[in-house]
Amino acid sequence: MDITVRASASAQHEYGDNEACEIEPTHEHFGIVLPGQVINSTSGAFLRGHGTYFGNQELIASVAGVVDRVNQLISVQPIASRYSGEVGDIVVGRVVEVGNKRWKIDVNGQHHALLLPGAVYLPGGTQRRRTYEDQLQMRNFFLENDLISAEIQEVRYDGTLTLHTRSLRYGKLENGQFVCVSPALVKRMKQHMITLGEDLNIDVIIGTNGYMWITRSMQEDTGSNLQDNQNSASEVMVTKAEIWAKKKDEHVRQPMSVQDRRNIANVQRNSSPPR
Repeated sequence: MDITVRASASAQHEYGDNEACEIEPTHEHFGIVLPGQVINSTSGAFLRGHGTYFGNQELIASVAGVVDRVNQLISVQPIASRYSGEVGDIVVGRVVEVGNKRWKIDVNGQHHALLLPGAVYLPGGTQRRRTYEDQLQMRNFFLENDLISAEIQEVRYDGTLTLHTRSLRYGKLENGQFVCVSPALVKRMKQHMITLGEDLNIDVIIGTNGYMWITRSMQEDTGSNLQDNQNSASEVMVTKAEIWAKKKDEHVRQPMSVQDRRNIANVQRNSSPPR
């Protein structure tokens, strides 16, 4: 059954019903509606979700937002709302507190997300239980105001999110531009870490929480000298994690060119919402 989004009765009387929008039922998101706009006029066909109400046997939007459908349940996600995360979401956050056995991360949600020492990637990719010494060295990993990329590991009963950075692609973010947009403007995709063209050489992390990070791409040959002569008897074989960590460290220390700054500024300007 198709969903028809049209104006309310008062709006139809003033402007007519020529702007009605037919919506395919297979889509999860159907576009933006305004308060008082009729989403569906078939009584009993759908269930009322958040941001909607029944009036005159019609399902009507009570807030301005994006229409979302899950089976027969229809709700409206407000455009100006806090982020509500799901397990597996890629987010960009800012460390606001280094506390007892945890970091508190601002992820644009109702609560600060939690990052535990056991969910942090250790140098060299070591897999072991965290010790008391690891807790004393928490500031060696992340400090206040550090920006990080992470993945949501758990959503607790009160809505608090727990994160993890146990992957080479997650961790501290440096030498880039931070951008903030409304979470309602970001759709969940298969890839939230993308590279923009060979000419730009720009990497973008699109957090589902509305926080984005724009930086220059890591050169493929950066740190390649680490693999030279690694088969010699006098040299200890290094792991892939160690090679990646040193490549990332060299990438951060390398000065950013004027062209890189211009490319980042252009991407940031095009991705920021108008004011």
